[in-house]
Amino acid sequence: MPVNVAIYIFDDVEALDFSGPYEVFTSASRIHDSEDSLFNVFTVAESLNLVRSRAGMKVMPEFSLSEHPDIDCLIIPGGVVSNEICKEHVIHWIYEQSKRVMITGSVCTGAFLLAQAGILDDKSATTHWEDISYLRSMFPQVSVKEGVRWVDEGNVVSSAGISAGIDMSLHLVERLHGKQLAERTAKQLEFDWTKNI
Repeated sequence: MPVNVAIYIFDDVEALDFSGPYEVFTSASRIHDSEDSLFNVFTVAESLNLVRSRAGMKVMPEFSLSEHPDIDCLIIPGGVVSNEICKEHVIHWIYEQSKRVMITGSVCTGAFLLAQAGILDDKSATTHWEDISYLRSMFPQVSVKEGVRWVDEGNVVSSAGISAGIDMSLHLVERLHGKQLAERTAKQLEFDWTKNI
């Protein structure tokens, strides 16, 4: 059975925050030496309405919060999250999913949505370097790390800004299916995978 990877998208999402992980997981499936797909990757949004990214790219979500497949790995990208963080039903959905999934991950300012949902309470996390101080001041219960590409807390993984989501996703491929596949995926993407020390 493939791992169902859901990527939540919303208006003003950072395009690379969601498309980077999307490419990592779909590429890992494509280059895997098997007819069976390793990852089933799809987008979920508040509704099925068109989503406009921060840079203006338009994206049609595949599923809505109210109707989507079961999720094994949930990725929350960043961008301008000031509207999303105030949507109680979105934060509740993220929280409820986090109790069911194997892994909840955030990219960039997506960490603010995880923190708002209480998922990062008493855990370490990271975000974009510009937003480190804001995450610390808004959520003092989170141990915010800087100078790292991602932070792995087991069932919760967060990454720094934008392209760091690709590093984190490769790390998740390694966790779920081994180092060799993660390295082959990075090579296929021609991406210089930065691993945490």
